[in-house]
Amino acid sequence: MASPDKKSFALRIDPVLWAQIERLAAADLRSVNAQVEYLLREALRARLGKAVAAPSTGDTAPPTADEATQL
Repeated sequence: MASPDKKSFALRIDPVLWAQIERLAAADLRSVNAQVEYLLREALRARLGKAVAAPSTGDTAPPTADEATQL
């Protein structure tokens, strides 16, 4: 069930890309949804060159030491 404080939307995605995201999510012990959020946050951080809002509570894995210092 989606968190009430999160925006939901439909996403059409290439099956090959989806499979890659699923593998990353499994390796990082995250759900696919949490992995997509993480990747979007990483991309924004790289693009904007500054910290992006920290994830709200949910099923995301705790940040690594490197990630925690970047938030």
